[in-house]
Amino acid sequence: MKIRLVCVGKPRDRELARLHDRFAERVERLGVSYETASVPEVLTTGRFSEDHVREREARSLAGSHDGRGTLIGLDRGGELLTTAQLAQRLENWATPRATLWIGGPLGLHASALERCRPVWSLSPLTFTHEIARLLVAEQIYRALTVLRGVPYHK
Repeated sequence: MKIRLVCVGKPRDRELARLHDRFAERVERLGVSYETASVPEVLTTGRFSEDHVREREARSLAGSHDGRGTLIGLDRGGELLTTAQLAQRLENWATPRATLWIGGPLGLHASALERCRPVWSLSPLTFTHEIARLLVAEQIYRALTVLRGVPYHK
């Protein structure tokens, strides 16, 4: 299994980045390739509409994807999954490879979401993309412990 997480913008909060990296290491220790990347965040300066900002970020995300494997979008309007459901789907998504997209502060553009099958929601709440990045890594680790029979998930 291979997992690639691509986010709009680089993490600014070092503590959240360290927590993410801790879970990324745990995922790797379970024998799953886990890679992160970022594309530039377009700053909302008032010069561009929010939709235009999301569209530009979507083009950057599209340029980061080689077309292989399952492409999963993270959006609060996506499908909510239990841990057991995520574990079951993760195995299918990441074999051989899954790429997950996290948008910037404004979320993913409709054109990015249209490319993604499935669209996964961490919660109907809104999170910063840095917290979403951490939550994705933790939930992937948790799902993998279910698949591997490691008691962390309980």
